[in-house]
Amino acid sequence: MSGTLNKVMLIGHLGDEVKIHYFEGGNCIARFPLATNETYTNKQTGEKVTNTDWHNIVVRNKAAEICEKYLSKGDKVYLEGRLKNRQWQGEDGNTRYTTEVHVQDFTFLSTKKESMASTQQSPAVAVQNKPVKSVEPAPVDESEQDDDLPF
Repeated sequence: MSGTLNKVMLIGHLGDEVKIHYFEGGNCIARFPLATNETYTNKQTGEKVTNTDWHNIVVRNKAAEICEKYLSKGDKVYLEGRLKNRQWQGEDGNTRYTTEVHVQDFTFLSTKKESMASTQQSPAVAVQNKPVKSVEPAPVDESEQDDDLPF
């Protein structure tokens, strides 16, 4: 096999609001941090331990505008993309490096607006929990709100 693969799949929660920047010519880029958690039980102490990893997410053009419109801090999202490394000169003159996930596809799993709406519905109302591609946020089952979030 002579080909290579650079693919990332993440499910996590937004750590901040989506920040978007527009360029001349109408293109734009959105950035936000995404938190993923790993939880395990410490065998020696028996306590539950949660480790959080932070990922720098980059979304471009129409997808960036959709993310800015529908996503906010704490929302859960599924992302697919590629890892890209970038370097730049800091204000202090030092070279800085970062690794980013450049998103190619995404699915909204929950939003705060839906979480608030679903808690106001009567228990008799059935809530469908199917992820919707890119544009439409999906309804949230109340049992998903028990995540241990680092924020």
